[in-house]
Amino acid sequence: MQATSRLTIRCETSDDIPTIHRIKTVAFGRPNEADLVDALRRNNALTIAPVAVQDGHLDGHIALGSVTITSRTASVEALGLGPTAVLPDYQRRGIGSQLVEAGLTAYHHTPYGVVVVLGHPHYDPRFGFTPAQPWGIVREHDVPDEACMVKEIQEGALAHTRGMVKYRPEFAVV
Repeated sequence: MQATSRLTIRCETSDDIPTIHRIKTVAFGRPNEADLVDALRRNNALTIAPVAVQDGHLDGHIALGSVTITSRTASVEALGLGPTAVLPDYQRRGIGSQLVEAGLTAYHHTPYGVVVVLGHPHYDPRFGFTPAQPWGIVREHDVPDEACMVKEIQEGALAHTRGMVKYRPEFAVV
């Protein structure tokens, strides 16, 4: 019988930064997402940044930061989920799901009421995300409607949130 190792989710540290950059680059097959996370971190724009550690090695990372949902009458600060990355050899083991769950749990301890994700319509709904467009929330860039999703963290927050999701300028690299 093979022993199973224990996965730990914890907040990133400064010592993790080079490994996180490598994880993002390898997982996405390009440096764009890694460069995005580095830029967000440099500008103090990461709200929550958990890492997955197994057998003393970092296997995954998720970045969570603020976004703005703007309408003609109001602007609401919300949180953006992603990019999530797991090293290819460790994918399909639930590590990404545990990172998303940890990030969403951490959101409950913030003042934000809504989480936005530009994700996959067959993956993110398992975490309670629903299409944003029926809520009157759209993304400023040209993406399929089904990819832009939201999740309510504070009860009733979506009832008062409408408008266009505006990501920070650092997101221009992806």
